[in-house]
Amino acid sequence: MKIKKIAAMLLAGIMSVGLCSCASSDNSSAASDNSSAADSAASGADSSAADSVASDADSTASEGGDWAYIADKGTFVAGITLFEPMNYYDENGELTGFETEFTKAVCEKLGVEPVFQEIEWEQKELELNSKNIDAIWNGLTVTEDRKENMAFSKSYVRNKQVVVINSKNADKYTDIASMAGASCAAESGSAGESAIKADSVLSQNEYIPTSAQKDVLLELKSGTIEVGVIDYVMAIASVGEGTDYSDLMIVEGIELAPEEYAVGLRKGDTETVEKVNSAIDELVADGTLKALAEKYGLGGVYAFDN
Repeated sequence: MKIKKIAAMLLAGIMSVGLCSCASSDNSSAASDNSSAADSAASGADSSAADSVASDADSTASEGGDWAYIADKGTFVAGITLFEPMNYYDENGELTGFETEFTKAVCEKLGVEPVFQEIEWEQKELELNSKNIDAIWNGLTVTEDRKENMAFSKSYVRNKQVVVINSKNADKYTDIASMAGASCAAESGSAGESAIKADSVLSQNEYIPTSAQKDVLLELKSGTIEVGVIDYVMAIASVGEGTDYSDLMIVEGIELAPEEYAVGLRKGDTETVEKVNSAIDELVADGTLKALAEKYGLGGVYAFDN
């Protein structure tokens, strides 16, 4: 009997330990689950709070307007392409040109630091509206289509598109009619491209778009194309005697798409437009802008004299 009692007591003890162990395991698992849930809830709360702060910051920036955004960061990012005499690198590797100095002069008036960023010209509206740049400042032609997507400063250059050919074809290509069937090129998305597409003769020819106006000159020089359409202000600085394209020439008497240059700014941003225009007025009044135009061979197309 004693042996049976002892065995019973041992069995009861073993079962008790087992039950405690199971309870402990279950409680640990539950605590772990509760802890994970709490962490997840806390993480979600933190994430929601962070999103809310970010959203509030974006809202505040939006309410402050575009100029507040520019002034706060202290830089004014001008989107450019390399386009002599507007923006180009000199023999010392320094960025220079009419637009380069013009941008710096306006930024000095506005109290912000100019930053120059090369862009793909065809992507200029996207770059501007996504705030990768603050302005398109590179011989930008004012058009009705572009007014749908951006705001403009006052115009400062009156330009036109001209036809450039190899000098060896001077007797062959004397007017638009004689260019029927000639292969043509212009910068993609440029006023030159629009001029080709709008012309009843040139629009029927083989057309080769390029990524920049300087590439039009390279194509002409290599003989890949026969006719190029580029900005007059670039042509007078880039082709003919004493230039890298001395074998190229402007066909006299052909003027396509008279146009005006202005600074492109984000649509609806009236404050920045007003500030840029005010700075331009000051540079016109003190003669700085005219001096820059004459320095870079643009005296004949300087808008404030016409």
